[in-house]
Amino acid sequence: MSAAPKRNPVARVLVGVLGFQLLLGGLLFVGDLQNGFSLPRMGPKSPSLSEPVRPGDQTRRFSPNRAVPGSREPLPERLTLTVVSAGAAVLLEGEIEGGDAIRILKQIEELREPPTRAILNSPGGSVQDALELGRALRLKGIDTEMREGDICYSACPYLLAAGVNRTVPNEAFVGVHQHYFGESTLLPAFVAVEDIQRGQGEVMRYLDQMGIDPLVMQHALVTPPDEIYVLLPEELVEYKFIEAPSE
Repeated sequence: MSAAPKRNPVARVLVGVLGFQLLLGGLLFVGDLQNGFSLPRMGPKSPSLSEPVRPGDQTRRFSPNRAVPGSREPLPERLTLTVVSAGAAVLLEGEIEGGDAIRILKQIEELREPPTRAILNSPGGSVQDALELGRALRLKGIDTEMREGDICYSACPYLLAAGVNRTVPNEAFVGVHQHYFGESTLLPAFVAVEDIQRGQGEVMRYLDQMGIDPLVMQHALVTPPDEIYVLLPEELVEYKFIEAPSE
């Protein structure tokens, strides 16, 4: 009797995404019928980001527009580049806004010495700009890293993933959640779902190209935009953001 074939991990992610999109499509359809419809939040409200994270208790309240506990405050209102370490590295910190990829890449190209490392400290922001900038960092062979106390939330992990080599200390914070696509009710539900599906597909392809396990998206897809799922150090290893520490 032959053994049942094993399902590819990426296939498991795609099945999960499909189920999520079908549920989302149903909610959007209901929302089209009932203006202002929203599902009540079930269970207790998530604790604030200042609360310690423990296994099984990793979801925290989040808003990129307010100060983020645990970060080097205050963060810039949009992504900024600062040359550090005698030109060997650039510090990228602040919220990622539309157009930041082109602007930051232009600044990197204008540097006298090309950097070999990018240090990240960002609450996230524009997914498309993070993907565009991330692809460019990989093409340039740049490593990515974080310092103790730095944060990398929302779209920022896509920049982290771009590093040829990636370094995240235990005292840094990496988190994922659903991407925010706005609240406009002008578009039909099927158009909104199609855009989300296309975006999630692009994100998973990107992660796979960068050597990251797309299964990390299972945490993002079930975490609302106003919350963040903080990855534990062992999860960063599991999803291949970083290598396991040597014994």
